[in-house]
Amino acid sequence: MARIFAITNQKGGVGKTTTSVNLAASLAATKRRILMIDLDPQGNATMGCGVNKNEIELSAYDVLTKKAICADVIVRSEIGGFDVIPANGDLVAAEVELLNEIGREHRLRLALNSIRHNYDFILIDCPPSLNMLTVNALSSAEGVIIPMQCEYYALEGLAALMSTVEQIKETINPDLRIAGILRTMYDPRNSLTKDVSAELEEYFDDLVFKVAIPRNVRLAEAPSHGLPVLYYDKASKGAIAYLALAGEIVRKTKVKTTPVLEAS
Repeated sequence: MARIFAITNQKGGVGKTTTSVNLAASLAATKRRILMIDLDPQGNATMGCGVNKNEIELSAYDVLTKKAICADVIVRSEIGGFDVIPANGDLVAAEVELLNEIGREHRLRLALNSIRHNYDFILIDCPPSLNMLTVNALSSAEGVIIPMQCEYYALEGLAALMSTVEQIKETINPDLRIAGILRTMYDPRNSLTKDVSAELEEYFDDLVFKVAIPRNVRLAEAPSHGLPVLYYDKASKGAIAYLALAGEIVRKTKVKTTPVLEAS
């Protein structure tokens, strides 16, 4: 049964989508079965794993509005080695259509029940705001991965996000927890970065992933080629960091590889 993680931060530009795509590819490289769900109407995670958001016939919108089941929406990121529920601008309409629906915050969770057993990990890339799409992600997940830059404004945003997660846990999803805080765009030569990083470790202790994702040109270039950085430049610092993060998550969750049964 898949472990489901929502990758979210209400602040934009913190490496949320970069983390979703590259963690999915890195976990897939460890022979785990991975599904990445793009819940951001911008569709950047979809494009970043080599799927053209403008050519897809079905998307996350169809799942949330019950126009299609997950199995019919899933496409394969051949280069990344994982499955994708893609997104595009159609997803904006889902929020409007769900406004008056009963149980709207559970749409994604219920839809995933039919396919959850097919995967080891399901990663959900959330939009950079607290809306019904993000609520659906948090309702479905058991863990929240929070990418954040080591700067003081980010600390304020983190406090707000922690409060949101606690509210969702109390009202919608009692199994929800913080899986980890991921330091992104990390530059150890910067004194502010080191100060904020030290504060995070002091207050959140084991919730801070040991791996920090460095500032890396190859990591920034990879999305324009529709590739996870692992398949753009596997020797880059960014690729090595995300592989290390995948290893850390696998150790924490103790998810073993699942053999794929071949038809006889």
